[in-house]
Amino acid sequence: MYGNLIDALPNVLTFSNFAAVVFGVLSGIIVGALPGLSATMAISVLIPFTFAFEPLVALGLMAGIYNGAMYGGAIPAVLLRIPGTPAAVATSFDGYPMAQQGRGGYALQVAVVSSSIGGIASALALMLLAPPLARLTLLFGPSEIFWIAVFAMTSVVFLLGGNPIKGLISAAFGIVVSLCGSDIITGYDRFTFGHLELLDGINIVVLLVGLYALPPVIDLLQKSSSPDASKASELNAGSFWANLPGMRRFAKTWARSSVIGILVGILPGAGGSMAAFLSYNEARRDSTNPKDWGKGEPEGVAAAETANNADTASALIPALTLGIPGTAVAAIMLGGLLVHGLQPGPMLFRENPDIVFGFMWQFLFGAMLLIFLGGSLATNNFARVLLLPRPLLGSIIIALMLIGVYSIHGRMFDVYLMLGFGLVGFAMDKLDYPLPPVVLGVILGAFAEQNLRLALRIGRGDWSILWTNTASVVLILLTGAVVVGPLVMRTIRKWRRTKNIQGE
Repeated sequence: MYGNLIDALPNVLTFSNFAAVVFGVLSGIIVGALPGLSATMAISVLIPFTFAFEPLVALGLMAGIYNGAMYGGAIPAVLLRIPGTPAAVATSFDGYPMAQQGRGGYALQVAVVSSSIGGIASALALMLLAPPLARLTLLFGPSEIFWIAVFAMTSVVFLLGGNPIKGLISAAFGIVVSLCGSDIITGYDRFTFGHLELLDGINIVVLLVGLYALPPVIDLLQKSSSPDASKASELNAGSFWANLPGMRRFAKTWARSSVIGILVGILPGAGGSMAAFLSYNEARRDSTNPKDWGKGEPEGVAAAETANNADTASALIPALTLGIPGTAVAAIMLGGLLVHGLQPGPMLFRENPDIVFGFMWQFLFGAMLLIFLGGSLATNNFARVLLLPRPLLGSIIIALMLIGVYSIHGRMFDVYLMLGFGLVGFAMDKLDYPLPPVVLGVILGAFAEQNLRLALRIGRGDWSILWTNTASVVLILLTGAVVVGPLVMRTIRKWRRTKNIQGE
């Protein structure tokens, strides 16, 4: 499969595909620099506009936005102590004190170099680990694929954190949405409620834009005043290229944080925030001057930014091969693949190797471009984005959402449906219901059903076909471990707390 990786490179280097990555990185940095916005929301808004694009152009935009936004979140975190993205919280611990000391420009330079190195490491991990894993999963039949889908949904529900019951409800909602439309075998209508527009099912773009893009915009409009961005003009940045050689002292931190970020990214539901905190704490523990951390230590910025970018591409390793997204953005990207007729899972590498391997190259180039685009522009221009009035920004985003969703089929029904999903997403956000299980339920619900029915047809109705081979048994045991594991750990922690209280 690594031969396909080399063969995909020339296609990625064409003008349209490479320009898409460049534009995506620039857009991602701007999005990340705006508090309240995120890569998840930006990609959700983008997807409807990519229908007319070639798949690699669309995926290049997504890869660029993802890389750019993960770094862009450091800009307000350093200058205003307002993380542009959730993963940038740890960056503010030392980045903001550096800005108060007049070293905000240097903090952003350390952040962009660290983000680039973390992203490059993550992209290389995706290239090296995804092909052999995909080759292994190609040996699976319908029953194994069904259990992979069950394992994927269970993993996101129970490993995402929070309340598993709420996660199950979210996943069930997504599965119901995926079953809307005509049954592929019998042709009967399911959950259409008499609306002809639902015969072909609910377009996943409508769901993604409603659930992920509208709630943040509502929150943005609720805060009418813009943050104080006066410090955006007080960067006091020296020459980026002159400061670059001195950053070699962070090499050990970059290496350690990259490994942490990659490992966390592979875990379903972990995400860049966990990677950043783990890396920050580990770097501080290993530091020779831990008392200076939190007071303007550049190594703290390097540790946090490397880790939260090292989970970007690595989160796609289980997503592309098994359909298990490691982060919410990875779940959105799975939806983007579906929009262009690409089914995430074991067959993706066999049926569309030029696209999937080209996507990997785009992630690598997007991370590299951060050095040139973020390093030269972020400390001079992108920080000024913080001056934009929030009501104006929110209005522009809503207009783009409405235009993008309407352009899918040219009908208002999709717009109304998107607004309905937006209200559902807003309510779920306020009630602390996780959104990734919904997306995964939509992506894998019908897929799991198809493989279940195919396996039963092969077994002539005998349900034992679902557990008669070793691979299926292993997947069943893994699913059970994912369900039981958190319950056992919770019981152990409760027992320890009770024992400590009694000991006092």
